[in-house]
Amino acid sequence: MQRLLIIILLGILTVSCAKKNAKPTIAKPNPPNCDCAQSQPPIQLPPSIQIAEPKPVEIKDTKSVPDYSLLKQAKWEEIDGLMEDDLSAAWGAWLQSCSTLPNQSVKNKPQWQPACNAAKALKKPNNAAIITYLTTQFDVYSATNLDGSNTGLITGYYEPLLQGSRKQSSQYPHPLYKQPNDLVTVELADVYPELKFKRIRGKLIDTKQGAKKLIPYMTRAEIETNPSPLAGSEIVWINDIIDVFFLQIQGSGLVNLDNGQQVHVGYADQNGHAYNSIGRLLIERNELTADQASMQGIKNWARNNLDKLRDLLNSNPSYVFFRELPADLPGPLGALGVPITAERSVAIDPKYIPLGAPLFLSTTQPNSAKPLKRLMMAQDTGGAIKGGVRADFFWGAGDAAGKQAGAMKQQGKVWVLLPKGYVLPK
Repeated sequence: MQRLLIIILLGILTVSCAKKNAKPTIAKPNPPNCDCAQSQPPIQLPPSIQIAEPKPVEIKDTKSVPDYSLLKQAKWEEIDGLMEDDLSAAWGAWLQSCSTLPNQSVKNKPQWQPACNAAKALKKPNNAAIITYLTTQFDVYSATNLDGSNTGLITGYYEPLLQGSRKQSSQYPHPLYKQPNDLVTVELADVYPELKFKRIRGKLIDTKQGAKKLIPYMTRAEIETNPSPLAGSEIVWINDIIDVFFLQIQGSGLVNLDNGQQVHVGYADQNGHAYNSIGRLLIERNELTADQASMQGIKNWARNNLDKLRDLLNSNPSYVFFRELPADLPGPLGALGVPITAERSVAIDPKYIPLGAPLFLSTTQPNSAKPLKRLMMAQDTGGAIKGGVRADFFWGAGDAAGKQAGAMKQQGKVWVLLPKGYVLPK
């Protein structure tokens, strides 16, 4: 066993670093304006998915700074828009965080217990009660970047809706694959604690010397050959390859089957190859301008250039594998392992903001100067979500949410709420 571990570690330099291009696992979220979630207790997940492994984040060289060290002590009155928000709309999402923060493998988990106990004691609190609760239980910190600035990029994501079947046919030719049995993941933090959140993937092969060697896993182009080396591992078949590709970017979605059923699919794993943006490639190839390279713009280009599409998609070697989820989840499962809530959950960089923490986001609506100021929950991560002031706003499921998410590329500020006495690095 020790020998195998040594061989795997020696193979690290030859294996592509992992980057997740998706967001969460899935289920249909509550309508954005529904107040039913506020009075409901946290969802009790089936035992098979109760404890979710935090999803991987992109490996990228960054300056070596201690976790959360870019959070700067602030004052409550500095938060822009706290008194203007309907805070009760975020209460159900906070109770979801509290269902796991004190008792799972979350850093500094005992420090969350008093705040979560106090939250569970409040029944249907109004804004005044929530303000009192927050200011009593938490201190406020301003999120900053490595250069000391306090403004950063706020984007959006959503759950797409796809059309599919349990059987392959000419109408449904494109598979969603489950995680392959031969995919090996090495958690680098298990050997080097300073490499937390970083991992590599590959597959083991036999060497001529009779040992094992870890090599990079198959690329998108290799997986999508005909016949595919993953044949037999399909979950469902989809009618549109463009929808499959964007599902891999979002990481979760809903599939309407031809038999009338709906399947919830979510991120299971990734092949370990870095994500290569096809939007950037289309700009570099002068196929689209920067203004046109939105999600909708890329989809329009793809439908008008089917002869070029396969080559474009294969230029991104990253490939995401899925799993089927229970049908009754109220929202996608984020990296924290709880269902996330439309318009009240965000993905963050867990190196700079503790996963599960409440935060206040001050930004603007997509493609607009209209203010968007809300209490949110840091319940997810993403490969492209890197930096101290960086967030991905979850809009919900379906086409309307997709339009909002695809258009969102705003600037914003973030204030993070941490329990009183929470120990931050010096």
